[in-house]
Amino acid sequence: MIQAQKRPVHIYMEANPNPNSLKFVVNFMLADEGLSFDYPDAESTQSSPLAKELFNFAAVERIFIASNFITVTKTDGVEWMEIQDIIRDHIKKYLESGKAAVQAIFDKDPLFDENDSETVKKIKGILDEYIRPAVEQDGGAIVFHSFHDGIVKVLLQGSCSGCPSSTITLKAGIQNLLTRMLPEVKEVQAEGV
Repeated sequence: MIQAQKRPVHIYMEANPNPNSLKFVVNFMLADEGLSFDYPDAESTQSSPLAKELFNFAAVERIFIASNFITVTKTDGVEWMEIQDIIRDHIKKYLESGKAAVQAIFDKDPLFDENDSETVKKIKGILDEYIRPAVEQDGGAIVFHSFHDGIVKVLLQGSCSGCPSSTITLKAGIQNLLTRMLPEVKEVQAEGV
């Protein structure tokens, strides 16, 4: 009988502006470009057996998976030095077994809506091209929610959720960029923060 080869998995950890979150970066893609999966609790993990397993650690409060990284948010009562190696080793062992981090199937492209107005298409384009890469670098994601009466609403996920500096990023960075590039945008608000 031929034994399955272990997949080589290399993981390094990166701090980000949210002191309760740590980014575990993997040497291959975990999710398709532009897609992200936010798991605020164990009940929301239907599409990710890995996230479900990580919630078995009492110190884990939230899981976020995008491109080639997993952002884990911990509870306040524990230090990263106590748990980071345990979590990293668990992720490594899981991925080495060849299992997918996320098992999601979509009926249609979740990033494209043919009913979007031209302004919404431009907003999504700016978010995707200029803002998403920077936010992902910090272990988070920004997702378009809505546009009405000059107000863009976005969802902040991953390390951005609950981050002390997310308000500054939202107003000083994202809002300034969108209002400068699109005169029809007057304000940017975070939804569900």
